[in-house]
Amino acid sequence: MKAGFQQLFNLRRGETGPVLVAGLFFFCILTALMMLRPARDALGMERGIDSVRWLFVGTAVVTLAVNPLFGWLVARLRRLHFISATYVFFAASLVGFWALLLSAPDAVGARSGQVFYVWFSVFNLFVTMVFWALLADRFSSAQGRRLFALIAVGGTLGAIFGPWLAARLAEPLGTASLLLVAAGFLLLGVGLAWTLVHVRTDRRDDAGDAVPSTVAHEERRIGGSAWAGLRAVFSSPYLMGIAGYVLTMTIVATFIYFTRLQMVAAAESDLDARTSLLGNIDMWTQLAVLLLQLTLTGHIIRRFGLGFALAALPVATALGFVGLAIYGSFALLILLEATSKAVQRGLTRPAREALFTVISREDKYKAKAFIDTFVYRAGDVVGAQTEGLLGRLGLALGGLVTVVVPLALFWAMLGLWLGRAQQRGAQQAGATSPAPGADRGA
Repeated sequence: MKAGFQQLFNLRRGETGPVLVAGLFFFCILTALMMLRPARDALGMERGIDSVRWLFVGTAVVTLAVNPLFGWLVARLRRLHFISATYVFFAASLVGFWALLLSAPDAVGARSGQVFYVWFSVFNLFVTMVFWALLADRFSSAQGRRLFALIAVGGTLGAIFGPWLAARLAEPLGTASLLLVAAGFLLLGVGLAWTLVHVRTDRRDDAGDAVPSTVAHEERRIGGSAWAGLRAVFSSPYLMGIAGYVLTMTIVATFIYFTRLQMVAAAESDLDARTSLLGNIDMWTQLAVLLLQLTLTGHIIRRFGLGFALAALPVATALGFVGLAIYGSFALLILLEATSKAVQRGLTRPAREALFTVISREDKYKAKAFIDTFVYRAGDVVGAQTEGLLGRLGLALGGLVTVVVPLALFWAMLGLWLGRAQQRGAQQAGATSPAPGADRGA
């Protein structure tokens, strides 16, 4: 039975345990996030959609300020210690919000809702970034291309389970108690991170790539400076390419996000009704992601390569925007968002994370942190302000299409280039995985 399971999911000897632990780890992280996300979006809209655009600016500033602190932790603590510190900090923050809601419910209003919006937006990126950075450090390049899509299924299941659990617990326990439940899932994730690092693995994968020695990795600190990640991105064409891909992706995703907010605001004026509607959209989107991950993702990456997987999202998004501009219906918007997120999370995200398997260990945490947090949020800011400007000019969806289509073309070409660059980097690495201080990028 075990052999049949391994054959079904393209697993090799010694990989079943690490993949199951990693999938459960991602399940816990996404459960915690998705329990809270609908409330985050609804609270952010309390002062109008224009205020959300400025919340994006505040989030980008906070994210930039946090990056050197995270880089300092990476330089001075062992891997599992700075990973644990990150998750424990955010879990403690949730407990603090819970205490505020319980002890001073009257103090929770529009302003504190905006604080929670910014905090959650930073929290969201850092906990997922740390997870994927650990995976890029734990698995080889060949394993990443083959296994990351399967591991991502755990996150999708968590993204489905989180809203369902929130709906079941909100009434008997109260909304404030959901924060404690989410904190509990984060702490469970810490235990799974330690298990993932220490679980037994074979020394070589199916492509002959050496699997990093997790015990040896834990015996030494990464070192370097707190700002090493920022310098690495601007000194490496490969990392700059990843940053450009992420920036373009988030700009376009922000266009979709604000289009959704405007249509939801027009459809529902009540906070609870908005939360319910946003939660339902998330649930159906995650089901589409799960279907894609279980049926096509692994086959597409293996057959057509990372470049094709990275280019699929820009093409699908551009076609969806053209259709939305022509018909302009709410149902088509949901279809666009569901398709875009399904491709992004089910296909593009595993491929994008595999890009980081061929860079140095220091860059996997520091440069990746800068790209996945600040560059990501910078894309949010650019997208939000561009969408707002087009709206003030009266261009609406038609104006967005004229921006999205050229961006999608550049985005797709960048994805194809990154796929080829990653393949060259993996070939240059030969039979050994990157060691600390290895060449950055391809």
